[in-house]
Amino acid sequence: MDLKRTQLHILSRSQDLSDRARTGVSLHCHTEHSKEMLDFIPHYADKLPIINFFWHKEREKYLAKEGKGIDFSTAYWSPPMSGHSVYEIESGQIAEAGLDPIVSVTDHDSIHACVEINEKQENHKAPISLEWTVPFDYGFFHVGVHNLPKASAVEITKTLLDYTFGDDPTDEKLTEMFAMLNDLPGVLVILNHPIWDIELVGAERHEALLKDFIKRHGRWIHAFEVNGFRSWSENKRVIEMAEALGIPLATGGDRHGCKPNTVINLTNADTFEGFVEEIRVDKRSEVVLMPEYEQPLHSRQMQSFSEILKHYPDFIEGRQKWFDRVFFDIGDEKGLVSLSGHGWRLGGPTWLRAAIWTLGFLGSPTMRPAFRLARKKKDRVPKDVARTKFEIPDLDDIAIGLGRETVTES
Repeated sequence: MDLKRTQLHILSRSQDLSDRARTGVSLHCHTEHSKEMLDFIPHYADKLPIINFFWHKEREKYLAKEGKGIDFSTAYWSPPMSGHSVYEIESGQIAEAGLDPIVSVTDHDSIHACVEINEKQENHKAPISLEWTVPFDYGFFHVGVHNLPKASAVEITKTLLDYTFGDDPTDEKLTEMFAMLNDLPGVLVILNHPIWDIELVGAERHEALLKDFIKRHGRWIHAFEVNGFRSWSENKRVIEMAEALGIPLATGGDRHGCKPNTVINLTNADTFEGFVEEIRVDKRSEVVLMPEYEQPLHSRQMQSFSEILKHYPDFIEGRQKWFDRVFFDIGDEKGLVSLSGHGWRLGGPTWLRAAIWTLGFLGSPTMRPAFRLARKKKDRVPKDVARTKFEIPDLDDIAIGLGRETVTES
C-alpha cells in the first residue's frame, strides 16, 4: 500500500536531489557535548566471548578490594567531533546532493553545541535543539525537541532538565512540559527510535511501555523517527505504526562518529520553521534513506565505534585519545573524571582495553563482508519502495486521545 503521511525514497547510489526538493534537513546529530551513558556495559560484557572472562575477573577483584560492585550509573563517554565539525559534515553531504542544508544537532540533554554553532550559522538553518531524556514509569524515552526559541532556549532547557533529573517526574508534570512545547508553533517534537528497547527491560515490557506512553502523551508528538542507526525491520515497524496512528515520519541519523547521517528529510521550505509547519500543520513529510543506510547495521555500528575510539592527534589536549573521552568514578576520590585523569595511561583495566580492541577490529573494513553475510533477510533494505508491503497494525486501543483518525490497510 502507499504511505499516506510520508513519501519514502531509498537511494542505491548518490544522486542529485534538486529536482525533488529545495532543502535537505539533517536531524539528530551528536557532538562532543553529548553524554552517552555507560550503564549498559555490564549487560554486554557478560555476553561477549573472551571479554566476559576479563570482565568477570576484574569485577571480582574490584569487589574484593572495595567491598562493592563497579558502579556504571554515572559513567559516560562523549563523541569525538565538535559541534562546528558535525555541522560542516552534515551540510556538506546535503550540498553534494544539490540541496540547501539545514542541520539540527541534538545532544543528550544539552544545547551547548547548538549555541556554539549559532555563533557562526543562522538560527533558521541551525536551530537550537536537544535530545530530551523523558523518564516514564519504569523506563524512559528519548524525545527530539527541535528549534527552541533562541531568546528563551536556555530557560526552556533548564525546565525540561529539571523534570528529567528531578525527584518527582509525575505524569501531570510531563503533560505540562509537552503542552508548553506544543504552544510554541516553531518547535518540532519527535519520538526518537520508539521501538528500541533502550532501557534494556525486554522487548515485551518496552512495547507495553511505548503503548502506554502514546496513549497518555501521543497527542503532543508531531512525528515518529526513522533512525539511521536502527535496522530496516525496526524502522519498518515504526513506519507502520506511524501510518496506523496518522502521525508523520521524520528522520534522525543518530550519528556519534565522523560519518554523516544516513537518512535525511526533504522539503521545499527554506527555513526550519517552514519544515516544522509541513509536519505539524500539513502532517506530511518526505524521507530519504541514503545509499550508506543499505550497509549492514552492525557493520556501520562497529565502524562508528572504531571512529569513536580513534586517536585524533589534531584535537586539543584532553580530547585526543579515547580514554580522554570516557568518564568514570572509580572510587579513588577524584570523582567523575576521564580514565586518563585517573592515571590509566593505557586506557583502563584489561577487560575494558580488550573490549575496545575488539570493537575497533570489528569496525575495520576487513570485517564488513562478514556482517553482510550474517545479516538477517528481514533487515535487508528493499531496493524498491513501491514493491514493499507495509502491514498496518490495528492500534485503535492506543489511538485514544490522539485526536487523529487511525488508518486501516485497504
